[in-house]
Amino acid sequence: MRLLFALALSAFATVALASSRADDEHSHAQPQLVRITDMALDLRVDFATRTLQGEVVHTLAWADPKATGPAELVLDTRDLAIERVQARVGEGRWQRAAFTLGEPDEILGRRLVISLPGRVEAVRIRYRTSPEASGLQWMPPALTATGRQPLLFSQSQAIHARSWVPLQDTPSVRFTYSARVRTPAGLMALMSADNRPDAQPTGDYRFRMPQPIPSYLLAIAVGDFRFKPLSPRAGIWAEAPVLDRAVAEFADTEAMIAATEALYGPYRWERYDLLILPASFPYGGMENPRLSFITPTVIVGDKSLVSLIAHELAHSWSGNLVTNASWKDFWLNEGFTSYVENRIVEQVFGAEQAAMENVVAQAGLREALRSLPPERQVLALPATPGGDPEDATNDVAYIKGQWFLIFLEQRFGREVFDPFLRKWFDEHAFKSVTTDDFLAFLRRELLAKHPGKVSDAEVAAWIAGPGLPDTAVPATSARLEAVDAARTRWLEGQTTARGIDTSRWITQEWVHFLEGLPADISAQQLLEIDGAFRLTGTANGEIAQRWYPITVRAGYFEARPALAQFLRKVGRRKLILPIYRALAEQSEGDRVFARQVFQQAAPGYHPITRASVQALLDARAP
Repeated sequence: MRLLFALALSAFATVALASSRADDEHSHAQPQLVRITDMALDLRVDFATRTLQGEVVHTLAWADPKATGPAELVLDTRDLAIERVQARVGEGRWQRAAFTLGEPDEILGRRLVISLPGRVEAVRIRYRTSPEASGLQWMPPALTATGRQPLLFSQSQAIHARSWVPLQDTPSVRFTYSARVRTPAGLMALMSADNRPDAQPTGDYRFRMPQPIPSYLLAIAVGDFRFKPLSPRAGIWAEAPVLDRAVAEFADTEAMIAATEALYGPYRWERYDLLILPASFPYGGMENPRLSFITPTVIVGDKSLVSLIAHELAHSWSGNLVTNASWKDFWLNEGFTSYVENRIVEQVFGAEQAAMENVVAQAGLREALRSLPPERQVLALPATPGGDPEDATNDVAYIKGQWFLIFLEQRFGREVFDPFLRKWFDEHAFKSVTTDDFLAFLRRELLAKHPGKVSDAEVAAWIAGPGLPDTAVPATSARLEAVDAARTRWLEGQTTARGIDTSRWITQEWVHFLEGLPADISAQQLLEIDGAFRLTGTANGEIAQRWYPITVRAGYFEARPALAQFLRKVGRRKLILPIYRALAEQSEGDRVFARQVFQQAAPGYHPITRASVQALLDARAP
C-alpha cells in the first residue's frame, strides 16, 4: 500500500521508495557490503552421478576495502555440498576459511556464511551439486533426439543458479566469468559465453564471458550438439535430427538482429547463437547471452512462432543489457522485451502479423487478470518476503508492461519514443535498475521535454494501479476480425466447419478461433471441428495448449490418447499447465487420469516443470 499511496500522490516519489525497490528479498547476499565482480569456474560433468563437481573462485569488491578486522561473505546455495572454502590473502596465498550453512528454506535454499580474516580479494569454494538440483536437467539418451548420448542443460532464472554454483543469486549483482568444463568424450559443452562455432567435442572446454551478467543468465549445456551458421555472427546448435529444420525455421535471425540494431543501437554481445533443446525444456526460450536456449515446440514449418526468437533476441537490449535489480521490477525486463519483440516482428514479418500477436497477447492478459488478486496486477510489485519470485512470471509483467510502452509510443509518436528508448538502453547498459530509475528517466527525457502529452496520474495508473487503465487502447487486426466473423457464421449454423476457409491461416488465427469458442461448446461440435481441421494430434503446441483444455471441459474423450501423448512428450510449462489445470478442475476421474499421465511423463520433465505440475495436482487432491 505504501507504493500505491506514494505513486498516487506523485508518480515520481523516488526518494521514499529507492531502498525498497533496490533490495532483493529473494537473496541472502549482502551486495551493499561486498559484490562478486568476476567468477572462475572449474567443473567436471558426471552423468553417472548426475552432478557437477569442482570449484569456483569469486573475485570480490568491498564497499569499504580499507576496513580492518574480520569480515563475512554471504552467498546463496540450494542443495550444494560445500567441501572446502579458502580465501586469498595477499601475494596469491590461499588459506582455509571457516564457513557455516544456514537452515534450509524451501524457496531461498541455504545461506552460506564464510568467515574471513579481512576484506580479501577472492574466495575459492570446492563443492558438488545434488542430483536433484532445481536448475539442472539430466536426460538419459532415450529422452534425447538422437537416442545415443545423454544431455544436460541448466535453467537459472529466477533463483536456480544457486543450485549449481554458490554465488550472490540476485539480479542486482553483475559479474564477468570464465570457466573450464570437462565432459565425457564425444559430448559438446556450451555456455552463455564465447562458444566457438568450429569447436570440436574434445571433452575439455574453456569459456569466457567478458560482459558482466547477473546470475540468472549463467547457463551450461552438454550434449551431442552440432552447429550450422545462419550468418557470420549467428548460428544454431542442436542435435542432428533437429538441426536442419531449425535452420530453415529461424533463417530470419540475422534480419531480426539488423532490425533491432537500426532501432535501438548495436548488438553488444558479439555473437548471437541459438541452442535448440529437447521438448522437456520448461520455457519457450531463455535469453542466456550469446546463446539463447530455445524450445523445439516453435518449429512448426511456417515461421508463425518465430516471434519467440524475436523475444529472446530483444533481451539482448532489454534484460541482458539493462536488467531489473530485483524480481519486484520484472516488468522492466519482460515488458520492455515484449515491446521490442513486437517491433522486430513488425519490421521483419509485417504490421499485420505484429497486430495479430498483440491481439492474442492482450486477450491472454485480460484472461489472466480475472484470477489475479489486485496486488499482483500492478507493474511495480510489492515486496514478498518468503514468496517465490516465479510468481512475477505472468502476463502482467510481459503484456501490461508492453502495453504501457505502447501507450507512451502512441502519445509521443515513434519519432520521439524510439530515440527515448534507445537512450534508456545506452545510458543503463550493463546495469541493474528499478522502476524508480525508469520513472526518473521518463520524467526527465519525455514528460519534461514534451509537457501535456502524459500526466503523472496516467503513469501512476499504469505502474501502480491494478488491471488496465482507461488509457489502454486495444490492438486490432483485420485478419482476426475475419476469424471472428467465420466463427460466428459457424456457431449460428450459416456454414459448416469445412466451409470455413482456413487454407492461409497461421498460428495466431487458429489461437484466436479457439479462444473465441463458447464455454458451453458441445462434444458434438468439437467432433465437427476436429473432422474438418484435424486439431487432435497437432504438432503445434500453441494450438494444442488451447484445443486440449476445450476437449476436456466438453467431454470430447476422442482426444484423450493424443492429449496424453502430448503431455508425455512436451515439458514446456506454458503449453502443458493449462491442460493439467483443465483436467484437475473436472471430475475425480479426470484427476486420476491427470495423475497417471504425470507419473508417466515426470521423468522427462525439468525439475521446475515437475514442481509446477505437482503443486497444481496437489491443490486439487481430495
